[in-house]
Amino acid sequence: MNDQKGAANPPEHETTITVNNKPVVVVGPRLKGREIKQAAIDQGVDIKLGFILSQVEPGARPKIVGDDDIVTVNKNSVFVANDDDDDS
Repeated sequence: MNDQKGAANPPEHETTITVNNKPVVVVGPRLKGREIKQAAIDQGVDIKLGFILSQVEPGARPKIVGDDDIVTVNKNSVFVANDDDDDS
């Protein structure tokens, strides 16, 4: 009998996160950066898959989330995606 599967993989559920100040519904709680960007694009957020995704947490510096990085999301999760075209 092996019931480690339930412990390793929490049940999936819909939650609304924020990407570039817009609500995005995802099925989580664990998603890859690429999946977050694709969900945002599919729901009308004006970004591209090639953009850099960062997770923003209160009181902390934004943390870059790579396409294959897995993050745990909840209703308070906030992300910013930009094209990294910094001319400064």
